[in-house]
This record gives sequence, C-alpha cells and structure tokens, in this order.
Amino acid sequence: MDVRRRQEDRRAATRRALVSAARALFAEKGYAATSTPEIVAAAGVTRGALYHHFADKQALFAAVVEEEHALLALSVHQVAEGGDDETGPVKALVRSGEGFLSAMQDAGRRRILIVDAPAVLGRAAVDEIDARHGLRTLIEGVNSAIEAGAIRDVPALPLAHLLNAMFDRAAQAEGKEVDAYRKVMKAIIRGLKSK
Repeated sequence: MDVRRRQEDRRAATRRALVSAARALFAEKGYAATSTPEIVAAAGVTRGALYHHFADKQALFAAVVEEEHALLALSVHQVAEGGDDETGPVKALVRSGEGFLSAMQDAGRRRILIVDAPAVLGRAAVDEIDARHGLRTLIEGVNSAIEAGAIRDVPALPLAHLLNAMFDRAAQAEGKEVDAYRKVMKAIIRGLKSK
C-alpha cells in the first residue's frame, strides 16, 4: 500500500471517528449541550483533527445530519421493498411511512433530525439534505403510484411534501400514540387510491 493510500485511509478513519462520536453525543445530549472538547475526546483525536475535517461544530453537525438522513432513507427503502403478499405502489407508500415511523423511534435520531437540525442548520438546509435522501425516494414513490393509476392524479411534488410533513409529525408521537399515528397514516395514504 502506498503512502498516499495510507494517508487517505487515516483521514477517512479520523473523519469517521469524529462523525460517530459526535452522533452519539448529539443524540444523547443535544447540539447545544455538546462541546467540541467532548467530541474530540470521545473520538480519540486532537482538536486540530476536528478542524482539519470540519470548519466548526455546526459543520460536523451537518455531516451527522446528512448521515442520519442517508441511514434513515436506507431503512425506509428496506421496509418499503419487503413486506407481505400485498404489493403495489400504494402498499409501498404505506410501508414507507411505517418504515419511517419505526426508524424514527430512536430518540437520539428524533432529537438530531427533528429538534436540533432545523434550529441549528435552518429549515432550508435541512430540506436540501432531506431532498437528497428520503424526500427524493418519496417523490419517486408518489410519481410511480400516480403513473400506475394507483392513486389520484394530483401534483406529485406537493403530495410528496405533505406526506413527508405527515411522517415527520408522526415521528414526534410518544409511546402509546405511535400506533394511532400509524393507523391514521395508512388511512390517509389508502384514501388517495384512485376510484
């Protein structure tokens, strides 16, 4: 292995350690209560390494949010693709909502994505990150359902945004409320079926 490759591997490992440590701390304590000295100590790296990879704590937080959105989208996709004997685009949308709700039961993920991300990064930045991951997949699912004639022919983008907002609100439900939100989400999505 050449020197350049080893350096790239070390840089990637350092970045990975920082993102992982920061994710754990942000999930546990929240953005405001987490300090950069805590992050570098948990990652086992120097403060200089942190600032070599990220401009500041907010940039590191943005990387954590990006990764959480990617992992969330992957989890939702796996649930949407799997499932029971019932198939079709409407069922895929229902399963996507269920997958999202299940993946968001992680309290740390909720804190990072729903509470802290909009406050720290701003709604526009969070929307851009979401658009690269979960929202993109949701838009594709809505378009597929409309093109297949499975749901009413309505503007796909606004529908995807409204479903996304519904999923976000449902993810904020606590404990016993989750099943009620899940039931209502299914009813709303199934209510979109074309007659």
